[in-house]
This record gives sequence, C-alpha cells and structure tokens, in this order.
Amino acid sequence: MSDESASKARYDLVEERAIASAHARGEKVDCPRCHVPMTSRALGGGSFGLGYARRREWLLCPQCRRSVLFDSARGTRN
Repeated sequence: MSDESASKARYDLVEERAIASAHARGEKVDCPRCHVPMTSRALGGGSFGLGYARRREWLLCPQCRRSVLFDSARGTRN
C-alpha cells in the first residue's frame, strides 16, 4: 500500500481526536469525511490476572469504512 492510499484509508490524528472528544462528551459523532453518523462498538478486554480491564470504543463509518479505536476512559487512540 502506498503512502498516499494509506493516508486516504485512515483518519488523521486531528480527526481521530475530534471523534474521541465528541464521543466522550456524549455527542452524536459523524464521520468527518462523509458526514454520516458513525456506529459505535464497545470492546472490553484485558488479560486475566492483570488486575485491570481495558474499555475501548470502536467507531466505524458505514459509508467510507474508516474507523477509530480508542480507550474510552482516557480518550486516547491505540
């Protein structure tokens, strides 16, 4: 995959932060490129015995198929 096609397949860092921030505020999140509502999937996890469990959110655009994954507690991208 070329650098140009890879950049088209992902949101840039500013877009990802805006999506995570809007979601953390409880706002309806639209795709910054397509302007359609994004779907949300909560992802749990963590390894047994580690004493923590990650709570992640995965927001997906049903039109362009871009997505962003972030820790819901911190709002940071992973």
